[in-house]
Amino acid sequence: MKPKEVLEFAKKNGAIMLDLKFMDFPGLWQHFSVPIDQLKESSFEEGFGFDGSSIRGWQPIHASDMLVVPDAETAVMDPVMKHPTLSLICNIVDPVTKEAYTRDPRNIARKAEKYLQSAGIGDTAYFGPEAEFFIFDDVRFSQDEHSSFHCIDSSEGFWNSGREEKPNLGYKPRYKEGYFPAPPTDSLQDLRTEMVLVLQAVGIEIEAQHHEVATAGQGEIDMRFAPLVKMGDNLMWFKYLLKNVARKNGKTVTFMPKPILGDNGSGMHVHCSIWKDGKPLFAGGEYGGLSTLALHFIGGVIKHAPAVCAFTCPTTNSYRRLVPGFEAPINLAYSSRNRSAALRIPMYSADPKAKRVEIRFPDGSCNGYLAFAAMLMAGLDGIQKKLPAGNPLDKDIYGLSPEELKGVPSTPGSLEEALGALEKDHEFLLKGDVFTPDVIDTWIEYKMRSEVNPVRMRPTPWEFALYFDC
Repeated sequence: MKPKEVLEFAKKNGAIMLDLKFMDFPGLWQHFSVPIDQLKESSFEEGFGFDGSSIRGWQPIHASDMLVVPDAETAVMDPVMKHPTLSLICNIVDPVTKEAYTRDPRNIARKAEKYLQSAGIGDTAYFGPEAEFFIFDDVRFSQDEHSSFHCIDSSEGFWNSGREEKPNLGYKPRYKEGYFPAPPTDSLQDLRTEMVLVLQAVGIEIEAQHHEVATAGQGEIDMRFAPLVKMGDNLMWFKYLLKNVARKNGKTVTFMPKPILGDNGSGMHVHCSIWKDGKPLFAGGEYGGLSTLALHFIGGVIKHAPAVCAFTCPTTNSYRRLVPGFEAPINLAYSSRNRSAALRIPMYSADPKAKRVEIRFPDGSCNGYLAFAAMLMAGLDGIQKKLPAGNPLDKDIYGLSPEELKGVPSTPGSLEEALGALEKDHEFLLKGDVFTPDVIDTWIEYKMRSEVNPVRMRPTPWEFALYFDC
């Protein structure tokens, strides 16, 4: 839509409020609302002012004034709000220089798309994330100087198979046996369908929904692929709407990668492909039906994966999932069909348009704009430098001996390690001014100060079990 069309759309739908949405640096949506009569055609250039110093990882207080400038193409009616509300996703602009703000994640994603085009490699990068999540009935957590605990609960949790529920009707998925069970074991079918309907209401195309492997309400809803920035927008709507639909039904949704001990965590496998002039560039006559260009893309992702993990797996909890020998694909190898490889070539269809690379180590705690941009930049570096992908690994990687795994790189073992890799290896991200040194430095500093160090300093209950009698 054009700005004038947005005004007509708002009037047609009886909007009384305008909600302005944008993303903070770590990756959560922020918003504020104004009466709809505050929206003019000029607003799409002049924007609306706000305090940038109150947003995580952004401006100092002495330079706090910022602008949100709505993107007319993102206009939809917000299906969550009680009163008719027009929603617009915004870009962040410096009010003095009128330049796009370097720490705005959506701006970084926009620059990544432009760099792809300016490099002459392709004109569109498609991304299709499969974001897994848990639907819980209750969550409680607290930590202070002398105590700590967390407690989650789900009516589906197998740990509740012996609970007095008056009556307890059973049908709770066993640990690691939650993949595709029919109702009544899958008790969340209708809730996920409600989520799908709300996602479709804002224009997101859905391919499938189902229960996932873990007990206690793990699920997945698959969005159809879309260009980078559009998929960044879609992922934010996805998280926002799933959380709000769950809350309306007395439940809660989390994209935390590893909330349950001893069962599968939640990943976000990301399908990637590059196109030019309406033609797919990843299809060819090489291994798995890939093109030479696609293999170089894989080579770039494998080389830069430890640094990319700082954006695709950006929480300390991400590395409770990325553990050697368990379900998450930590070994940086590629294969067709093989889900134990960190990069997989899906073989469902022979259609060249379906040829893509699936990157399996990311998780849904990430900032989608930054994660997609980082993966694209790593792959483009591989294409530009003709980096080798190495030999495919078609065996079950989990069953290989240490000797057989020798020489196969792996994802970092902690967020601190990933941030260290980013500090050493980020030149590929700076191409085209997509990421800036300020963004890299601020990301590392923020994550170390706000997440790594606080987690590192806190004792855990299990440490008491291990060490109290030492």
